[in-house]
Amino acid sequence: MIVHFKSLGANRSITLLCSALLSLLTACANDDLSDLNRFIQEVKSRPKGTIQPLPENKIVETYIFQPQGLRDPFKPSEKNNDEAGLDTTGVGGIRPDTDRRKEELEAFSLDSLRMMGTLKDHQGLWGLIMAKDGTIHSVQVGNHMGQNYGKITRILEDRIELMEIVPDKPGTWREQQATLALAE
Repeated sequence: MIVHFKSLGANRSITLLCSALLSLLTACANDDLSDLNRFIQEVKSRPKGTIQPLPENKIVETYIFQPQGLRDPFKPSEKNNDEAGLDTTGVGGIRPDTDRRKEELEAFSLDSLRMMGTLKDHQGLWGLIMAKDGTIHSVQVGNHMGQNYGKITRILEDRIELMEIVPDKPGTWREQQATLALAE
């Protein structure tokens, strides 16, 4: 866009304005960078710091207590139950296997576990379970989970079926079915 000014006074005003702006911008420019160069040299001449190496992580081995035939000190002894006349095996000789090593998901109650999905491979269908602490675990038929000695009997795409062993009457046990449905 070209603008034509009719008066000579307007041209002088614009010329003076441009000259003033150009002088201001020129005054701001300073080619003397000696203070910046001095600072850079000072920083480079400082002694370099040393970084301490990271401490080595100590590997803590997990200890698995294997009582080798000794009774669990936190459960009533069968001798005391026999003296009281209680049947500790329950109907049909049902009772939990307290000698087997507990699996990780047995530390959580069944209602705090969530089924997240399934995976299929050459070994069959695996269930994916999210624990209360947010970790995902893979399970198969025969694995245990929940605090009632729940043993996985069947894995389907929409649910996992378990057989739990729960206390019935004092000193007796019974089986009960439980299901863990796929979380929505």
